[in-house]
Amino acid sequence: MICSVKQSLSTPLAVSDLLRSKPSLPKLRLLSLPAIPVLNAPRSSLSASRRPLYISAVQGLGFGGKLVETRPRKVRFECQAYEADGSENIPVVSDEQAKSDAARKLKIGIYFVIWWSLNVVFNIYNKKVLNAFPYPWLTSTLSLAAGSSMMLISWATRMVETPKTDIDFWKALAPVAVAHTIGHVAATVSMSKVAVSFTHIIKSGEPAFSVLVSKFLLGEAFPASVYLSLVPIIGGCALAAVTELNFNMIGFMGAMISNLAFVFRNIFSKKGMKGKSVGGMNYYACLSMLSLLLLTPFAIAVEGPQVWAAGWDAAISSIGPHFVWWVAAQSVFYHLYNQVSYMSLNEISPLTFSIGNTMKRISVIVSSIIIFHTPVQPINALGAAIAILGTFLYSQAKQ
Repeated sequence: MICSVKQSLSTPLAVSDLLRSKPSLPKLRLLSLPAIPVLNAPRSSLSASRRPLYISAVQGLGFGGKLVETRPRKVRFECQAYEADGSENIPVVSDEQAKSDAARKLKIGIYFVIWWSLNVVFNIYNKKVLNAFPYPWLTSTLSLAAGSSMMLISWATRMVETPKTDIDFWKALAPVAVAHTIGHVAATVSMSKVAVSFTHIIKSGEPAFSVLVSKFLLGEAFPASVYLSLVPIIGGCALAAVTELNFNMIGFMGAMISNLAFVFRNIFSKKGMKGKSVGGMNYYACLSMLSLLLLTPFAIAVEGPQVWAAGWDAAISSIGPHFVWWVAAQSVFYHLYNQVSYMSLNEISPLTFSIGNTMKRISVIVSSIIIFHTPVQPINALGAAIAILGTFLYSQAKQ
């Protein structure tokens, strides 16, 4: 290896100054350092060799052909070492950085596992509640109310730092909340009419709505690979829809409206929330509270307390007291899985999030088919697989 040692000098010295000071110049000697053996060294990107280490240049020490002053001054040395074969500036990853990267990957992995698990549990309990209590507007309202209550308690007890918001923040959040409310209710209506697996198969077609809306309303252009990835998405969803044994038009349209609403939610969020300091769980908490305020009067108008009371009594009489646990579980898990998804979005890229969302749908579809014993024809399963594959290809092409 070759090593160069440099010293930075603050001021130059004239020849006359040097003659007056009469310095004694040290003798220049060539230093040869023996090879440094490396025993049991950890593996890294910098391979250690048994080559000797040489000093290629020594500058600024009062010799080497340059006249400098000998008055006391601050000395700064710079050493550059490289292998004898001529390669220079080889990056070395420190142990601390490696540990930090490993901890971050582990954190993201934990986020994904929790996100998928909570989503599966929510969908199971949500379908159980809707089978016994087919009132999706109230069910949607209770989901938002539970999450809002949880975050208000967290802020009051200082478990979570209270976000700093202003009137401009809430104005920017309003269109996002409208789209979120519509998408949430439409998805719940869909699940009340059809199987959970079918709803999520149709919801895997959300990228197609995203591209179409961005293209025709926002004027965005996409590469050809993005448009080609829409073919298996649309074809797979269509194949799954026409072969669904328990097809219901209200359930199908609910999933489609949910897709469109969530596309607009994402667009409004990107455009209106730029530069806002609120993010992660606090952002979703504010979104839930505003959506709750928007949804409650419509839920009362569409269904009403009298209908809810009659339906509640019928559910308690047929299911038993643990029906209350089902309602509480679906409300709490809805907020938790959305909260974790927003927290993970702060840690990963949109591409990784899209892939994680695709894998989430697969886990929900498979688990719901197993738990509810949903009859599935081979052609229907093929359509679902094609649609999900198209969603994955879209996430790759979009990047």
